[in-house]
Amino acid sequence: MIIKRIDVLSAGKISGIIAAAIGLIAGLLFLVFGGMIASLAGQQDGGGLIAMGGGIVGVIVLPIMYGIFGFIGGVIQAFIYNLAAGFVGGIRIETE
Repeated sequence: MIIKRIDVLSAGKISGIIAAAIGLIAGLLFLVFGGMIASLAGQQDGGGLIAMGGGIVGVIVLPIMYGIFGFIGGVIQAFIYNLAAGFVGGIRIETE
């Protein structure tokens, strides 16, 4: 079996979804560590509230940004693969 061509939009969608999932994990880590910093900072000067707010924003913004850039990266990679496969013939995969 030889992969001769990859649908560019399909690859972009899959890359975007995978990157958004990674962004969600990163956002959750920001939320957890933001909460820890918030508890350490206490209520002095509002530093704890800012740290917690940054974590909440991270859960919302990071998956969106990771998803957008993952989609763009997937489209570019599939496009370049299709160009290279035209010259070399594609990737040969052996299955049983």
